[in-house]
Amino acid sequence: MQSQREYVLRTVEERGVRFIQLWFTDVLGIPKSFSITPAELENALDEGMTFDGSAIDGFSRVQESDVLAKPDPKTFQILPFRIGREGDSSPVARVFCDITNLDGSPFEGCPRHVLRRTLERAPGPRVLVLRGSRDRVLSTSPRASRASDRSHSTPAPTSSSPLPTCRPICASAPC
Repeated sequence: MQSQREYVLRTVEERGVRFIQLWFTDVLGIPKSFSITPAELENALDEGMTFDGSAIDGFSRVQESDVLAKPDPKTFQILPFRIGREGDSSPVARVFCDITNLDGSPFEGCPRHVLRRTLERAPGPRVLVLRGSRDRVLSTSPRASRASDRSHSTPAPTSSSPLPTCRPICASAPC
């Protein structure tokens, strides 16, 4: 994690990134964000950024409104657009955040936390549904049908993949 953190800080400095957008979703899955400057980034990676959770639907009541957005350095990316005037534009980056309580415990309404908790509690083989222009259903079960593997490529395991041994389990429809 430390090397990824250093990569983020170095990239922001080398590329002249002007703003870093901290992305998260509310409990309904609607994307939310706020921006920080490169000067605030190191502190954000170490401690998180406090914001008013009562302003986000479903997050907190006014009495317990403050929550932390903790950036996940593994999700850092330079965005494909720039801000500023035509000749004086600067790159913008984004990073996804986990939402935590002020004491550092996971916020129960954070969709990333809910997904992690659900995957931990899931008994037996796990299934991952990837949504996009073509839906794919992947399983970690070694007993998944190999018939569909002949016509579809199996995703290569990666160190960052939450399900390292996935294979398509589509039976009738192409993935």
